[in-house]
Amino acid sequence: MALDRLGDWKRTHYSSQVTADMDGQEVTLFGWIEDIRDLGNLAFLTLRDREGVVQVTIAKKNSPASVVEKLASVGKQYAVGVRGRVKAQKEAPQGVELIPTEIKVLAGVVYPLPLDPTGRVPADIDVRLNARVMDLRRATSRAIFKIRHEIIRATREFLIADGFTEIQTPRLIGSATEGGAALFSLDYFGQKAYLAQSPQLYKEQLTTVFERVFEIGPFFRAEESRTRRHISEFTSLDIECAFMTQKGVTEILERLVHETYKSLVSQCSNELEILRVHLEIPPLPFRRLTYDEVIGALSKEGVEVKWGEDIPTAAEKKLGELYTGFYFITDWPSASKPFYIAPREDNPKYSDSFDLMHGALEIASGGTRVHEYSVLQARLREQGLNPEGFEDHLAVFRMGFAPHAGWAVGLDRLLMLVTGAENIRECIFYPRDRDRLRP
Repeated sequence: MALDRLGDWKRTHYSSQVTADMDGQEVTLFGWIEDIRDLGNLAFLTLRDREGVVQVTIAKKNSPASVVEKLASVGKQYAVGVRGRVKAQKEAPQGVELIPTEIKVLAGVVYPLPLDPTGRVPADIDVRLNARVMDLRRATSRAIFKIRHEIIRATREFLIADGFTEIQTPRLIGSATEGGAALFSLDYFGQKAYLAQSPQLYKEQLTTVFERVFEIGPFFRAEESRTRRHISEFTSLDIECAFMTQKGVTEILERLVHETYKSLVSQCSNELEILRVHLEIPPLPFRRLTYDEVIGALSKEGVEVKWGEDIPTAAEKKLGELYTGFYFITDWPSASKPFYIAPREDNPKYSDSFDLMHGALEIASGGTRVHEYSVLQARLREQGLNPEGFEDHLAVFRMGFAPHAGWAVGLDRLLMLVTGAENIRECIFYPRDRDRLRP
């Protein structure tokens, strides 16, 4: 069929703006046909746009011939423009319907579709991700990403109001940010380069200029795990603050989470309802537990964690049974943390660090950073890293590197928590893991 041109048509409203008190008003809407019910003399189209849906009602005997003609030629997921009159109708969704006077068919569809965008026909996660754009048209998927948008907006506003400057750091780097093997390497004009695991060293350096900095952006880890919460490309929310210790940045983090939850409850009530999520604003302050307290509690439950090691997944599941809501695990063994985390002055066996947990899920980690040249060199060697590979970073320590602290939040994990998603891949537009590089 021949498609219509957009011409001089302009949207006057989104679906959410069409209300019963506009009865009789002419509007122009654009969107996609979500559903069609043809009952003979009467037909109903469900028109979806970015804000939601609205019912378009076509009484064939009373409608223009061109409208009835278009009805016969369109199908689900066609992109259309509809111009018509608003009618208050109690039986219609949202108590309102649109009586069309003209329809433009702007894009067609090739059938069969790879999945049902209404969600009535369930599909497993791989099928959904293989047809990601179609999957994102599902109401639950749209709700997840509207919440993601609000988390980022609320976070950015909170940090700017708290005196932070937003920064952008390189994704192509010449040495490992945090050491370890979880690096993607590539050829960079004949040199070996890596995709950044985090903005860590750069954000530290920039505290010597702006004092308080933050970044929201993608980073990369060659993650071998095939789990519901591990991913190879993720979005990290990072801050770094000069003249501050772990205690100060921990307080900033809990305030940020508290305020973000308030924003979600206020701004995303419809999306939370679609997801059937009841979000409670976490009270301040969050509980503080030391590493020793946590592994002691696990031991009493028959789950042994060797002192100095990270807490494995099985033990984290037990933590989820022992502790609900948000809580901090502080005072981790120095050997278990990256080289840039400062040992405690009173007992270097422990680090001045923390992880933010929610039940069994790690959301963030951070702490006081090493700011003394000799201590950082020693920490690098302790972890089997060559200080020569970090000379660019070490050079800044000769330029007045102030005491500083910071943290990183896994935005995708936070979104997973807030929305109740079972798989972190549901919380990323186009997820990347060891098995998925497309679409």
